[in-house]
Amino acid sequence: MPHRTASADGREQLGLILDFAGVLTASPLAVHRAWCVSEGLAPEAWRSTLNDHPEGRRLYAALEVGEIGQAEWNEGTAALLGAHVDPVNLMGRAWAGVPAARRMAALARAARAAGHRVALLSNSFGLDPFNPYEHVGIWDLFDVHVVSELVGMAKPDPAIYRLTLDRIGLPAERCVFVDDHAVNLPPATELGITTVHATDEDEAVAELEALLGVSAVLAA
Repeated sequence: MPHRTASADGREQLGLILDFAGVLTASPLAVHRAWCVSEGLAPEAWRSTLNDHPEGRRLYAALEVGEIGQAEWNEGTAALLGAHVDPVNLMGRAWAGVPAARRMAALARAARAAGHRVALLSNSFGLDPFNPYEHVGIWDLFDVHVVSELVGMAKPDPAIYRLTLDRIGLPAERCVFVDDHAVNLPPATELGITTVHATDEDEAVAELEALLGVSAVLAA
C-alpha cells in the first residue's frame, strides 16, 4: 500500500528524520564529564578514550554497526578507561543522567499528529543491557526506525540515508534531516534532503516548526 502524499490537514506530507544523541537528548558532554569525575577519572577521559584512543575508536566503530554487542564493548572500553572501572553496564552508567530534549520530542509528536512521516536515524551505541531509546522514552515517536547496529552501516555512509528514504516512503526533496554532528549532514544534502544542524534545541525546533508548519507544545 503506498504511503499518503498529504498530511492530516491536506497539506503536502513531509518526512522528518531525527538523529538521537544530541538531538532527542541534551548534549551528553557535561554529564559524561561529571560521570568521569565520579569514577575517579579525568573529566575528559570518556571523550578521549572513545574518540582519540585507537582501540577505543575501533571498539566504538564496531559497536555502531553491530560487529560487537554492548556487553563486549563495556568490557573492552572499561579496561581502556582504567583497571578500577567496573565494566558492568558501563554504557548505561555513563548515559543514565543525560536528559531527553523535551521540546524536540514535542516537535516530533506534533509533526506526526499533523500527518507527516517521522523517522529515527541513529548511530547506535548498543541496545543491551542498556537501551538508550527506551531509557529516554522516544521509541514510539517514530513511524520508521533506522539504527546502525540493526542495519550494519552507520552515518555518514550514504547508503544509510538511502535506506531511510526507502523506509520513510517519501522523496528526498520532501524530507528534512536533523543531526548535531556537521559531518553527518553532507550525504543527506547530496541526496536532496533539507538539513538542520542542531547546535541549540530551541533554535533547531523553531527552524523545524517553520519547515513543517507545526508547533511543539510541551505537555503540562
